[in-house]
Amino acid sequence: MSTHAKADIFSLSVPERILLVEDIWDGIAEFPEEISLSTAQKRELDMRLEACHQDPDAVSPWAEVRTCLNTCNGGVLCPLHLTP
Repeated sequence: MSTHAKADIFSLSVPERILLVEDIWDGIAEFPEEISLSTAQKRELDMRLEACHQDPDAVSPWAEVRTCLNTCNGGVLCPLHLTP
């Protein structure tokens, strides 16, 4: 990327840069086949998927995770995941 393009990007306001990043990310997501994973990443995903299949009750639905992240900032002591 040219220095000129970077200067243009950094001349944008923060909200404008956030929108730009969202547009870029959406563009990347349109071509998932072009995103490669390392062997270690593939192994980790396989391990997590297998764990999910072995014990489906041990995982949380995305809506619950999102609520936890929004209310607890991803804290370890999220009240939604504390067991009595």
